[in-house]
Amino acid sequence: MRYAIRGTLDAPVACHCSQCARTSGHHAVMACCADRDLDITAADTLRWYASSANVKRGFCERCGGNLFWKDASGEVTYVTAGTLDRPTGLRLSAHIFAGSRADYYDIDDDLPRSDAW
Repeated sequence: MRYAIRGTLDAPVACHCSQCARTSGHHAVMACCADRDLDITAADTLRWYASSANVKRGFCERCGGNLFWKDASGEVTYVTAGTLDRPTGLRLSAHIFAGSRADYYDIDDDLPRSDAW
């Protein structure tokens, strides 16, 4: 599974919701791009899973890597920042669903936080 992003990525956010924790093993850090800027160059192992009525998640069936999530009605895809080649040039911008974070870590930076999207 390989992909490239032709356009820009929005600054990533850390999502602390329970669904991201279950799919990634921790909080997930996602950066958003327009669908038209996402070029999936080798999709032979890409699989999509409908994790809820409105959201689907893309993963690699070979390694199990959590790659994308997408609102079914939207025109953007969220890319897991850990799957990007380094250096990314990105900086974390905020924490969402911070009230849902697991009990084994603290959020100890000064970035904006919200208990919702």
